[in-house]
Amino acid sequence: MIGWPITFSIKQLSCKLMVLALGLLIVSCGEQDSPPKSETKAVVKVTADLVLKNAKIYTLNWPDPDEDGQPSAYAPYNQKGWHPDATTIAISEGKIIYVGDGDELTSLIDESTQQLDLQGATVIPGLVDSHVHVAELGEILRRVNLIDVQTPQQAIERAKVFETQLSQGEWLIGQGWDEGAWATNYPNRQLLDAAFPDRPVVFKSLHGFAIWTNSKALQMIGINEKSQAPVGGEIVLDEQFNPTGIFLNNATNLIKDGIPKTTAAEFEQFIADGLAKMARDGYVSVHQAGAATEHMNAFEKLRAENRLPIRVYAMLSARDKSLADKWVKKGPYTDPQGWLDIRSVKAYYDGALGSRGARLLEPYSDLPDHKGVSGDGYGFDGEIVKELMKSGFQVGIHAIGDAGNRETLDYLQSVYNEYPLAKNNRHRIEHAQVISEQDIPRLAKMSIVASMEPPHAVEDKTWAETRLGSDRIKGAYAWRSLRQANVALTFNSDLPGSDHNIFYGLHSAITRQDKNSQPENGWYPEQSMTAEEALRGYTIWATYSAFREEQTGVLANGRWADITVLDIDPLQVGETQPQKLLDGKVLMTIVNGKIVYQSQK
Repeated sequence: MIGWPITFSIKQLSCKLMVLALGLLIVSCGEQDSPPKSETKAVVKVTADLVLKNAKIYTLNWPDPDEDGQPSAYAPYNQKGWHPDATTIAISEGKIIYVGDGDELTSLIDESTQQLDLQGATVIPGLVDSHVHVAELGEILRRVNLIDVQTPQQAIERAKVFETQLSQGEWLIGQGWDEGAWATNYPNRQLLDAAFPDRPVVFKSLHGFAIWTNSKALQMIGINEKSQAPVGGEIVLDEQFNPTGIFLNNATNLIKDGIPKTTAAEFEQFIADGLAKMARDGYVSVHQAGAATEHMNAFEKLRAENRLPIRVYAMLSARDKSLADKWVKKGPYTDPQGWLDIRSVKAYYDGALGSRGARLLEPYSDLPDHKGVSGDGYGFDGEIVKELMKSGFQVGIHAIGDAGNRETLDYLQSVYNEYPLAKNNRHRIEHAQVISEQDIPRLAKMSIVASMEPPHAVEDKTWAETRLGSDRIKGAYAWRSLRQANVALTFNSDLPGSDHNIFYGLHSAITRQDKNSQPENGWYPEQSMTAEEALRGYTIWATYSAFREEQTGVLANGRWADITVLDIDPLQVGETQPQKLLDGKVLMTIVNGKIVYQSQK
């Protein structure tokens, strides 16, 4: 799937031997009684800016495991398990210049070199979260965080505490309640009215496919019993056909568009806060899934001012028509320094499983007359996506249900048929959550990357089988089935939809258990990943999905010095005591050779 680096080719070796032979020939034919002419050559001494030593380093610079997770024969793995393949890394001008056991390090160090003794900490290639909504992360850091609330009343109580920070009449906005867990008994606006009678309240759901709001907000936005839902959306109504305050799928845009707009400076701060948070949590890069005009303005401004703390792979929003049209003409952009690549596009084909918007081949098991929504019915603009693909862009299409995934594959194949070169652009299906068994091989055949979230499986397990039934669930969150079909994977969090903590992500992938280690043996454990596969999903496989596997994703000479330092060994612990992964901590994040985060503990 991802090539193993070769030091030099046979052709290069032959050339070196020819040069050597020619040199000997010249020496033998020269004047024997004349001393050779001396030549003065400048010797360029490379000095390390930063050295990390006394570390447990996993370079990941060996071939992928096989489709069943068995490590390569070249991996630092034996009958006793995993062991590091280096202890020391030297960095100069943003790149790695040495990886090894420190034997050849003396010539690379002088008084200007910063040397850090990591005291046995684990060093891995820099972490990548390949599907994020970073502005929402920054926003949630400044608004009501409703993640992990179990009941509507708990959400209200948390919001009451936050409300003390607001001025009179200011909107109360939060995010994080689980639309999947609450879908069989959604709350209503009357609950919020009782707690907040005079303040407009908007609570976005965990994955963004539902909104719960109060009467004051509806009044200010101008929504009433006569309001119509857009294509692919639903305004939930009560028995009198009045809005209950719950808006699903595309109908959430009615509320989002009515919330007072943030200023460009405020939005830029959301982006900056979100990126800074990711740096603190060990990530050297993120893939922004759906960058609209306001995102791009902020990203480009931060890049121009050299204020991006980590690298950004921007996936343009296909929903932003004017932005898409502009980039169709410009074509993809690859940043020479790798800080802001703009060569991908995010589109939505169907909705979410939790809110029953995902498109299924057969009706929902818990809603027999409903199959979800997709394609034109969900606002998917196939023409603009095709034009972007024709211009050379990678496309990442959100597809959740088995019908949504099949129709997405059919759509991509139709574009391939018209533009065969489009197949080379590593197109992605974002989530690839429920796939019919017969469609899994198609992803490999079509060179599609499955971009998936391990935490989604363990968070959705309490209700997913109710939606799908006992047969269909076997094709859901099916990482092992995809690997066995030779499908390229990348792992991510869909933040803030799931906790982006890397130890939680690894734990989810390896155990298929939640944070309480439930269920005991894992949820459909036959689909679990090995520790190595899980780690690769957040490193080299993620960089492959962004066309950057030649610059980063492994630790080797000449690669970008993008590094994450952990206090536990994710391979040893992940294989032998995976429940202890949840106790792990990020100690340091290095991007382009600079320490952007260092733990003070």
